Amino acid sequence: MLTEADILLALRDCYDPTLPCNIVDLGLIHSIEVTADHEAPGADISGVPQKHRIKIEITPPQTDEVALAQLRAQIINRLAGLETVSHTEVAALDHPKWSPLQITLTGRRTLGLDGNPNLVQIR
Repeated sequence: MLTEADILLALRDCYDPTLPCNIVDLGLIHSIEVTADHEAPGADISGVPQKHRIKIEITPPQTDEVALAQLRAQIINRLAGLETVSHTEVAALDHPKWSPLQITLTGRRTLGLDGNPNLVQIR
């Protein structure tokens, strides 16, 4: 069975078009829903891995339509590379708004925001 952890691991390969950090560590992922796809080709054939439909809600840091389209395409293409994913849907949420407070410790280190005395620290 495909898990949310499997999806998050794959999404670490997707980067925001404007910020040099992966979307997981930026805190852009609001929710992930994984459901079995019983209508996928081969679903009723013994030995064929179960396919899943993925719905992801993100809170993008910007409202630029081009950047959002790039982000969606990255997510869909990355998850298409997983053998057990049959379909991915990505929805961008207007609320709650993304905030730098959502960046993980790893993300802050990647962006150089942690331990730099010249920058305001995010806690």
